[in-house]
Amino acid sequence: MRSVKVILPLLLLLTALFSCNKELNVNANWKDITVVYGLLDQSADTTFIKITKAFLGPGDALKFSKIADSSTYPDKLEVRLDEYNGSLFVNSYSCDTITIRNKQKGDSIFYYPNQLMYYTKAKLNENYRYNLYIRNKKTGKLITSQTLLIHDFEIMRPQINSQITFTPGGHMTEVRWAPAKNAKRYQLMIRFFYVQFPKSGVQKKDTNYIDWVVDNKIMALDAQSTQPFDEYFPDDGFYSVVGGLLDTTTVLTRVAYKCQFIFSVASDTLNTYMEVTEPSLSLVQEKPAFTDISNGLGLFSARYTKVVDSIFPSAQTKAYLKTNVYTIGHGF
Repeated sequence: MRSVKVILPLLLLLTALFSCNKELNVNANWKDITVVYGLLDQSADTTFIKITKAFLGPGDALKFSKIADSSTYPDKLEVRLDEYNGSLFVNSYSCDTITIRNKQKGDSIFYYPNQLMYYTKAKLNENYRYNLYIRNKKTGKLITSQTLLIHDFEIMRPQINSQITFTPGGHMTEVRWAPAKNAKRYQLMIRFFYVQFPKSGVQKKDTNYIDWVVDNKIMALDAQSTQPFDEYFPDDGFYSVVGGLLDTTTVLTRVAYKCQFIFSVASDTLNTYMEVTEPSLSLVQEKPAFTDISNGLGLFSARYTKVVDSIFPSAQTKAYLKTNVYTIGHGF
Protein backbone atom coordinates (compact mmCIF):
# COMPACT_ATOMS: atom_id res chain seq x y z
CA MET A 1 0.00 0.00 0.00
CA ARG A 2 2.93 2.38 0.70
CA SER A 3 4.13 2.11 -2.89
CA VAL A 4 0.66 2.97 -4.20
CA LYS A 5 0.53 6.07 -1.98
CA VAL A 6 3.89 7.26 -3.38
CA ILE A 7 3.10 6.57 -7.05
CA LEU A 8 -0.30 8.27 -7.10
CA PRO A 9 1.03 11.78 -6.22
CA LEU A 10 3.74 11.41 -8.89
CA LEU A 11 1.17 10.52 -11.54
CA LEU A 12 -0.95 13.52 -10.55
CA LEU A 13 2.10 15.81 -10.73
CA LEU A 14 3.10 14.53 -14.19
CA THR A 15 -0.48 14.94 -15.43
CA ALA A 16 -0.50 18.54 -14.20
CA LEU A 17 2.83 19.33 -15.82
CA PHE A 18 1.85 18.01 -19.25
CA SER A 19 -1.65 19.49 -19.20
CA CYS A 20 -0.69 23.07 -18.25
CA ASN A 21 0.79 24.27 -21.57
CA LYS A 22 1.65 22.33 -24.69
CA GLU A 23 3.69 25.21 -26.20
CA LEU A 24 7.31 25.80 -25.20
CA ASN A 25 8.56 29.37 -25.57
CA VAL A 26 12.38 29.39 -25.87
CA ASN A 27 12.58 33.16 -26.48
CA ALA A 28 12.98 35.16 -23.28
CA ASN A 29 12.25 38.87 -22.95
CA TRP A 30 14.74 40.98 -24.95
CA LYS A 31 17.87 42.11 -23.09
CA ASP A 32 20.64 44.35 -24.39
CA ILE A 33 23.80 42.20 -24.44
CA THR A 34 26.85 43.86 -26.00
CA VAL A 35 29.35 41.59 -27.76
CA VAL A 36 32.88 42.95 -28.27
CA TYR A 37 35.91 41.62 -30.14
CA GLY A 38 39.15 43.58 -30.29
CA LEU A 39 42.79 42.49 -30.53
CA LEU A 40 45.47 45.17 -30.10
CA ASP A 41 48.65 44.81 -32.14
CA GLN A 42 51.17 47.66 -32.23
CA SER A 43 52.67 46.25 -35.45
CA ALA A 44 49.40 47.10 -37.27
CA ASP A 45 48.72 50.61 -38.53
CA THR A 46 45.00 50.44 -37.63
CA THR A 47 43.17 48.99 -34.64
CA PHE A 48 39.69 47.57 -35.35
CA ILE A 49 37.06 46.77 -32.72
CA LYS A 50 33.91 44.86 -33.61
CA ILE A 51 30.91 45.79 -31.44
CA THR A 52 27.57 44.06 -31.92
CA LYS A 53 24.51 43.15 -29.91
CA ALA A 54 23.16 39.70 -29.20
CA PHE A 55 19.85 38.84 -30.86
CA LEU A 56 17.08 36.32 -30.37
CA GLY A 57 13.85 35.66 -32.21
CA PRO A 58 11.56 32.96 -33.53
CA GLY A 59 12.91 30.85 -36.35
CA ASP A 60 16.39 30.11 -37.62
CA ALA A 61 19.11 32.16 -35.86
CA LEU A 62 21.42 31.72 -38.87
CA LYS A 63 18.92 33.63 -40.99
CA PHE A 64 18.83 36.46 -38.45
CA SER A 65 22.65 36.63 -38.55
CA LYS A 66 22.50 37.52 -42.26
CA ILE A 67 20.50 40.68 -41.44
CA ALA A 68 22.71 43.60 -40.39
CA ASP A 69 20.03 45.19 -38.16
CA SER A 70 19.85 42.03 -36.05
CA SER A 71 23.29 42.59 -34.51
CA THR A 72 24.15 46.25 -35.25
CA TYR A 73 23.33 49.07 -32.86
CA PRO A 74 21.16 51.67 -34.62
CA ASP A 75 22.97 54.59 -32.95
CA LYS A 76 26.69 55.32 -32.89
CA LEU A 77 28.35 54.31 -29.63
CA GLU A 78 30.97 56.27 -27.74
CA VAL A 79 34.12 54.16 -28.01
CA ARG A 80 37.64 55.05 -26.90
CA LEU A 81 40.97 53.58 -25.82
CA ASP A 82 42.50 55.06 -22.68
CA GLU A 83 46.27 54.72 -22.41
CA TYR A 84 47.99 54.19 -19.07
CA ASN A 85 51.60 53.95 -17.92
CA GLY A 86 51.03 51.90 -14.80
CA SER A 87 48.45 53.94 -12.88
CA LEU A 88 49.35 57.18 -14.71
CA PHE A 89 46.93 58.29 -17.43
CA VAL A 90 48.77 59.11 -20.68
CA ASN A 91 46.27 59.69 -23.49
CA SER A 92 42.82 58.91 -24.81
CA TYR A 93 41.97 57.86 -28.38
CA SER A 94 38.42 58.09 -29.71
CA CYS A 95 37.31 55.39 -32.14
CA ASP A 96 35.27 56.31 -35.20
CA THR A 97 33.11 54.02 -37.34
CA ILE A 98 34.07 52.58 -40.71
CA THR A 99 32.31 50.14 -43.02
CA ILE A 100 34.44 47.22 -44.16
CA ARG A 101 33.25 46.32 -47.67
CA ASN A 102 35.31 43.25 -48.53
CA LYS A 103 33.81 40.57 -46.31
CA GLN A 104 33.30 37.40 -48.31
CA LYS A 105 30.74 34.62 -48.02
CA GLY A 106 32.19 32.06 -45.63
CA ASP A 107 34.35 34.52 -43.66
CA SER A 108 31.79 34.18 -40.87
CA ILE A 109 28.13 33.33 -40.37
CA PHE A 110 27.23 37.02 -40.30
CA TYR A 111 26.15 39.47 -42.98
CA TYR A 112 28.48 40.48 -45.81
CA PRO A 113 30.13 42.15 -47.74
CA ASN A 114 29.64 45.31 -45.62
CA GLN A 115 30.27 45.25 -41.86
CA LEU A 116 30.41 48.13 -39.41
CA MET A 117 33.59 48.42 -37.32
CA TYR A 118 35.06 50.91 -34.86
CA TYR A 119 38.67 51.90 -35.47
CA THR A 120 41.56 54.14 -34.52
CA LYS A 121 44.90 54.83 -36.16
CA ALA A 122 46.56 55.65 -32.84
CA LYS A 123 50.15 54.48 -32.51
CA LEU A 124 50.15 51.98 -29.67
CA ASN A 125 53.02 51.67 -27.20
CA GLU A 126 54.00 48.19 -26.02
CA ASN A 127 54.92 49.54 -22.57
CA TYR A 128 51.43 50.87 -21.84
CA ARG A 129 48.13 49.35 -20.74
CA TYR A 130 45.00 50.08 -22.77
CA ASN A 131 41.54 50.36 -21.25
CA LEU A 132 38.54 49.95 -23.54
CA TYR A 133 35.57 52.21 -22.81
CA ILE A 134 32.21 51.79 -24.60
CA ARG A 135 29.13 53.83 -23.71
CA ASN A 136 25.69 53.55 -25.24
CA LYS A 137 24.72 57.24 -25.36
CA LYS A 138 21.03 56.37 -25.64
CA THR A 139 20.78 54.03 -22.63
CA GLY A 140 23.86 55.05 -20.63
CA LYS A 141 25.10 51.46 -20.54
CA LEU A 142 28.88 51.21 -19.97
CA ILE A 143 31.09 48.34 -21.17
CA THR A 144 34.78 48.12 -20.24
CA SER A 145 37.87 45.92 -20.49
CA GLN A 146 41.65 46.26 -20.48
CA THR A 147 44.79 44.60 -21.84
CA LEU A 148 48.55 44.82 -21.91
CA LEU A 149 50.39 44.58 -25.23
CA ILE A 150 52.80 41.88 -26.34
CA HIS A 151 56.36 43.19 -26.60
CA ASP A 152 58.68 42.88 -29.58
CA PHE A 153 61.15 40.00 -29.39
CA GLU A 154 64.40 38.82 -30.99
CA ILE A 155 64.55 36.04 -33.58
CA MET A 156 67.99 34.46 -33.64
CA ARG A 157 67.41 31.82 -36.34
CA PRO A 158 66.71 32.24 -39.24
CA GLN A 159 68.14 35.63 -40.08
CA ILE A 160 66.90 38.12 -42.65
CA ASN A 161 68.65 38.05 -46.05
CA SER A 162 69.90 34.50 -45.61
CA GLN A 163 69.63 31.20 -47.47
CA ILE A 164 67.77 28.11 -46.36
CA THR A 165 68.07 24.50 -47.43
CA PHE A 166 65.18 22.12 -46.89
CA THR A 167 66.86 18.72 -46.99
CA PRO A 168 64.46 15.77 -47.45
CA GLY A 169 64.96 12.40 -45.83
CA GLY A 170 64.46 13.15 -42.15
CA HIS A 171 66.49 16.35 -41.82
CA MET A 172 65.23 18.94 -39.31
CA THR A 173 65.49 22.75 -39.46
CA GLU A 174 66.01 24.76 -36.28
CA VAL A 175 64.13 27.94 -35.38
CA ARG A 176 65.24 29.89 -32.31
CA TRP A 177 63.80 33.04 -30.73
CA ALA A 178 63.60 34.89 -27.43
CA PRO A 179 60.24 34.98 -25.64
CA ALA A 180 58.05 38.06 -25.92
CA LYS A 181 56.87 39.75 -22.75
CA ASN A 182 53.14 39.21 -22.07
CA ALA A 183 53.00 36.38 -24.64
CA LYS A 184 51.74 32.86 -24.03
CA ARG A 185 51.22 31.14 -27.40
CA TYR A 186 53.18 31.23 -30.66
CA GLN A 187 52.35 30.14 -34.19
CA LEU A 188 55.08 29.63 -36.77
CA MET A 189 54.07 29.84 -40.42
CA ILE A 190 56.35 29.68 -43.46
CA ARG A 191 55.15 31.61 -46.52
CA PHE A 192 56.80 30.27 -49.69
CA PHE A 193 56.79 32.63 -52.68
CA TYR A 194 57.26 31.36 -56.22
CA VAL A 195 57.07 32.81 -59.74
CA GLN A 196 55.04 30.90 -62.30
CA PHE A 197 54.57 31.14 -66.06
CA PRO A 198 51.21 30.00 -67.49
CA LYS A 199 50.77 27.52 -70.34
CA SER A 200 48.57 29.93 -72.25
CA GLY A 201 51.54 31.17 -74.27
CA VAL A 202 51.24 34.68 -72.84
CA GLN A 203 54.62 35.74 -71.51
CA LYS A 204 53.24 36.95 -68.21
CA LYS A 205 54.59 35.81 -64.90
CA ASP A 206 52.69 35.73 -61.62
CA THR A 207 54.12 35.75 -58.12
CA ASN A 208 52.10 33.56 -55.77
CA TYR A 209 52.66 32.03 -52.36
CA ILE A 210 51.79 29.00 -50.25
CA ASP A 211 51.34 29.13 -46.47
CA TRP A 212 52.61 26.28 -44.34
CA VAL A 213 51.51 26.41 -40.68
CA VAL A 214 54.43 24.57 -39.12
CA ASP A 215 53.09 24.69 -35.55
CA ASN A 216 50.23 26.71 -34.09
CA LYS A 217 50.52 25.78 -30.45
CA ILE A 218 54.00 26.56 -29.13
CA MET A 219 53.52 27.49 -25.49
CA ALA A 220 55.56 29.59 -23.10
CA LEU A 221 55.92 28.36 -19.54
CA ASP A 222 54.16 31.59 -18.54
CA ALA A 223 53.59 35.04 -20.01
CA GLN A 224 56.69 36.45 -18.26
CA SER A 225 59.06 33.58 -19.12
CA THR A 226 62.62 34.41 -20.29
CA GLN A 227 63.47 30.89 -21.50
CA PRO A 228 64.37 30.99 -25.25
CA PHE A 229 62.49 28.79 -27.68
CA ASP A 230 64.47 26.24 -29.68
CA GLU A 231 62.11 24.43 -32.06
CA TYR A 232 62.79 21.91 -34.86
CA PHE A 233 60.55 20.93 -37.76
CA PRO A 234 60.95 18.26 -40.47
CA ASP A 235 62.09 19.51 -43.89
CA ASP A 236 60.00 16.82 -45.60
CA GLY A 237 56.93 18.78 -44.55
CA PHE A 238 57.93 21.64 -46.84
CA TYR A 239 57.84 19.48 -49.97
CA SER A 240 54.68 17.69 -48.86
CA VAL A 241 52.79 20.98 -48.38
CA VAL A 242 54.09 22.58 -51.57
CA GLY A 243 53.30 19.52 -53.67
CA GLY A 244 49.87 19.10 -52.12
CA LEU A 245 48.72 22.67 -52.74
CA LEU A 246 50.06 23.38 -56.20
CA ASP A 247 47.95 22.98 -59.34
CA THR A 248 49.70 21.26 -62.25
CA THR A 249 47.12 21.83 -64.99
CA THR A 250 47.64 25.49 -65.91
CA VAL A 251 51.31 26.25 -65.29
CA LEU A 252 54.27 25.63 -67.55
CA THR A 253 57.17 26.48 -65.24
CA ARG A 254 57.71 27.66 -61.69
CA VAL A 255 60.73 29.25 -60.02
CA ALA A 256 61.25 29.29 -56.25
CA TYR A 257 61.64 32.89 -55.06
CA LYS A 258 61.82 33.37 -51.27
CA CYS A 259 60.41 32.42 -47.87
CA GLN A 260 59.06 34.43 -44.99
CA PHE A 261 58.99 33.08 -41.43
CA ILE A 262 55.88 34.60 -39.83
CA PHE A 263 55.51 34.51 -36.04
CA SER A 264 51.98 35.17 -34.73
CA VAL A 265 51.88 35.62 -30.96
CA ALA A 266 48.90 35.52 -28.58
CA SER A 267 48.52 36.85 -25.07
CA ASP A 268 47.56 34.63 -22.15
CA THR A 269 43.94 35.80 -22.34
CA LEU A 270 43.72 35.25 -26.11
CA ASN A 271 45.21 31.78 -25.69
CA THR A 272 42.58 30.93 -23.07
CA TYR A 273 39.85 32.09 -25.45
CA MET A 274 41.32 29.98 -28.27
CA GLU A 275 41.51 26.88 -26.08
CA VAL A 276 37.91 27.31 -24.92
CA THR A 277 36.59 27.74 -28.46
CA GLU A 278 38.72 25.08 -30.19
CA PRO A 279 36.92 21.85 -31.18
CA SER A 280 36.80 19.31 -28.38
CA LEU A 281 38.35 15.89 -28.90
CA SER A 282 36.69 14.43 -25.83
CA LEU A 283 33.21 13.03 -25.35
CA VAL A 284 32.29 16.17 -23.43
CA GLN A 285 31.48 18.64 -26.23
CA GLU A 286 30.02 21.46 -24.16
CA LYS A 287 32.60 24.04 -23.04
CA PRO A 288 32.30 26.95 -20.62
CA ALA A 289 31.74 30.41 -22.09
CA PHE A 290 34.69 32.79 -21.88
CA THR A 291 34.67 36.57 -21.74
CA ASP A 292 36.90 39.32 -20.37
CA ILE A 293 34.37 42.09 -21.10
CA SER A 294 32.77 43.82 -18.11
CA ASN A 295 29.00 44.25 -18.58
CA GLY A 296 29.15 42.43 -21.93
CA LEU A 297 30.53 39.40 -23.72
CA GLY A 298 33.52 38.80 -25.96
CA LEU A 299 37.25 39.35 -26.00
CA PHE A 300 39.58 42.35 -25.67
CA SER A 301 43.18 41.21 -25.73
CA ALA A 302 46.50 41.44 -27.59
CA ARG A 303 48.39 39.73 -30.38
CA TYR A 304 51.61 40.50 -32.22
CA THR A 305 53.03 39.58 -35.61
CA LYS A 306 56.71 39.53 -36.55
CA VAL A 307 58.10 38.55 -39.95
CA VAL A 308 61.60 37.46 -40.96
CA ASP A 309 61.71 38.29 -44.65
CA SER A 310 64.02 37.56 -47.59
CA ILE A 311 65.04 34.01 -46.72
CA PHE A 312 66.00 32.62 -50.11
CA PRO A 313 65.87 28.91 -51.07
CA SER A 314 69.37 27.61 -51.75
CA ALA A 315 70.46 25.96 -54.98
CA GLN A 316 70.04 22.60 -53.22
CA THR A 317 66.43 23.42 -52.30
CA LYS A 318 65.65 24.39 -55.91
CA ALA A 319 67.19 21.11 -57.10
CA TYR A 320 65.16 19.10 -54.57
CA LEU A 321 61.95 20.79 -55.80
CA LYS A 322 62.65 19.32 -59.23
CA THR A 323 63.20 15.77 -57.99
CA ASN A 324 61.35 15.33 -54.70
CA VAL A 325 58.55 12.75 -54.80
CA TYR A 326 56.01 15.37 -53.67
CA THR A 327 56.98 18.16 -56.09
CA ILE A 328 58.32 16.37 -59.18
CA GLY A 329 56.26 17.33 -62.22
CA HIS A 330 55.10 20.59 -60.67
CA GLY A 331 57.09 22.79 -63.03
CA PHE A 332 60.13 23.65 -60.91
